[in-house]
Amino acid sequence: MRKFEFYGVGRIVFGLGEFARAGELAAGMGRSALVVFNGSEELAERLVAMLKVAGVSAVLRRQRGEPVVTDVDGAVEVARRAGADVVVGLGGGSAIDAAKATAALLGNGGSAVDYMEVVGKGQKITRAAAPWMAIPTTAGTGAEATRNAVIGLPEKKFKASIRSELLLPRVALVDAELGVNVPAAVTASSGMDALCQLIESYTSSGATVMTDGLAMQGIRVAAGALMRAYRDGQDLAAREEMSMAALLSGMTLTNAGLGAVHGFAAPIGANFPVPHGVVCAALLPHVIWANVNAMREAGDAKGLERYATVGRLLSDQDQLSEERAVDACVLITEAMALEMNIPRLGAYGMAEMNVPEMVGLARKASSMRFNPVVLSDEALAGVLRAAINGD
Repeated sequence: MRKFEFYGVGRIVFGLGEFARAGELAAGMGRSALVVFNGSEELAERLVAMLKVAGVSAVLRRQRGEPVVTDVDGAVEVARRAGADVVVGLGGGSAIDAAKATAALLGNGGSAVDYMEVVGKGQKITRAAAPWMAIPTTAGTGAEATRNAVIGLPEKKFKASIRSELLLPRVALVDAELGVNVPAAVTASSGMDALCQLIESYTSSGATVMTDGLAMQGIRVAAGALMRAYRDGQDLAAREEMSMAALLSGMTLTNAGLGAVHGFAAPIGANFPVPHGVVCAALLPHVIWANVNAMREAGDAKGLERYATVGRLLSDQDQLSEERAVDACVLITEAMALEMNIPRLGAYGMAEMNVPEMVGLARKASSMRFNPVVLSDEALAGVLRAAINGD
């Protein structure tokens, strides 16, 4: 077997109703908390009340949109003024990544840009982050189980990661009940992000026997649950299954890497007002098709068999031939995006004129190096044109 390392959250608390334990869990980390949240202010206030009962004071900071350097640096200032020794991220991936990066800076000092890959100074995280807890309210990014925080740097037209195993949360508290009021559009885009991460980490050049098992289980679960959660947001069984799929996707991506979908997501999300999950959903079937074509041309039987496995999991048909199973990867992911009304990227202002710049920027993204095949600029441009126009 190939050599590998595996990183994971020290403690995962998973289950319906477990949000009620947030106070006691935070109390084991400190006495003053900065709560970084997005979404429901009522839910954030409930959390503050639970923290207070447990003897933990708290100050709220809302994260608006996907985090950029100034958001994180500002949150650090608020935390220091409040004397916060604990950080809690409550919400979707944007809130959790902002909380993660804030905890990192509280432990290491400096600005977020000092530690960002690709477009920042790339300094290493050398000291533990401040104790922090992740409480996701959407089933998508899996940020509660990852060792990176994705931060935007608008002046460089790019999003990049602050990355270290020292950024993993002390506790990931996953309660699917928190997602029952999430809008259907958010359920769709975040769920497609989770599914994309599972597929990309399974087919990644960094995949290992450890990540394979988790990714396969996650794909199977997401294939059966995502459409149910989209059609009926009150379906707690579907919500819980998607929470598990998202958690597994975070575990696999942080250990196996991703691919060209997420390579594109970094520059696209930094340059256009498109949610991360929408980028992933719009690109996924086209990236799969480009990878498969490249593998067929190269005679990459092992790579094609991986996509065949994905197709069998998505279709729940174990007996599909390799060719039909590979085709199923494209057809099913595209059909899911269509049924859930995922917009094309052209709806957010992307056009043909943007393709060369986005391809060039995507080449620099850390995720691109884990794509299972090296795609030419022409192939990458074709992927992006298809996602823009829906061809």
